[in-house]
Amino acid sequence: MLLFTPGPTPIPESIRKAMSEPTLHHRTPEFEAIFASARAGLLELIKMPEVLMLASSGSGAMEACVCTFGQKKVLSVNSGKFGERFGKIAKAHKIPYREIINEWDTPASLEEVQKALEEEKDVDCFCIQMCESAGGLRHNVEQIAKAIKAYNPNIIVVVDAITAMGVEAIDTTHIDALIGGSQKAFMLPPGLSIIGLSKLAIDVANERDVGFYFNLKTELKNQAQNTTAWTAPTTIITGLKKYFELINNDFESIYKATKARSLATQKALESLGLNIYPKSPAIAMNTIYDEANAAPLRKILKSEFNLNVAGGQDKLKTSLIRINQMGLIPIEQSLWVVNAIELALASLNIRPFNGEANKIFLQHYYALQS
Repeated sequence: MLLFTPGPTPIPESIRKAMSEPTLHHRTPEFEAIFASARAGLLELIKMPEVLMLASSGSGAMEACVCTFGQKKVLSVNSGKFGERFGKIAKAHKIPYREIINEWDTPASLEEVQKALEEEKDVDCFCIQMCESAGGLRHNVEQIAKAIKAYNPNIIVVVDAITAMGVEAIDTTHIDALIGGSQKAFMLPPGLSIIGLSKLAIDVANERDVGFYFNLKTELKNQAQNTTAWTAPTTIITGLKKYFELINNDFESIYKATKARSLATQKALESLGLNIYPKSPAIAMNTIYDEANAAPLRKILKSEFNLNVAGGQDKLKTSLIRINQMGLIPIEQSLWVVNAIELALASLNIRPFNGEANKIFLQHYYALQS
């Protein structure tokens, strides 16, 4: 069965083998060396002054950031299930908040963010997804973050890049907290979250000293010494070290190949008459909208073609097909995905199979790679 869901992603054999080595105690020089290596790889990847690794899913890192940086009021963008989560976290902790709510296919506009900031003078934390994976949407985070810093440089900009980190180059110039997760482009099991921090975020975290398990001040002190405040997810961090060795820290090649694969897949899907859902598609995945046929297509793909892709969530549960593009994906697997979708369409008598998807994918993939 080919796993093409947008997280968790397949784990390469070399990473599985690294994680199958005998478990190390997390308070030993041997594990501290592994931790230091993984930490160095993350710092090189995100290009921020500091990075933290937490034993949690990405939601744990989101909660840590909202509680640490949202002292007065949080302004968040809700264009999907995960944008909605920022507001739910603020509500759970009784932190005042305001949401900018859009349809799941619609990115946040600079104008609506600026308007909300003018109306909410006490906002000290802004939260947004880089890639809202509920619908495969890419927000223009870089432009929005730059404008926020021009308006008030003391507002902490928190970006959920769980589905973007390791997929595309991220300009962190105006970002204070950049959140990542192990089960996406890093091709690891779920259970490790990542937070890159700016100098401002480091200062604020140390000053506010909020929380117990998700206390960023405590983690900053410990992780600078290549250890963690609490028990570290040793196996996953060992896998993360292996990931950086596997790609030889050649991030640019990863970004180029991922973009070519994603855009070529999108063109192939469009050539079959399928509708791409978001108005601003993310590179990390391809999302098809078909209210009538998405569910039966997914069923045929899994039962007849051994291809596991994801549906939607909540109101779009049976209307979307979401196809992963994160991590190291061999081109023959990408070709099988578009071929299988074309064959499934033929099974449903939607269009005859003629190999169009395969042809279009290859044309665009090699043009984008050159």
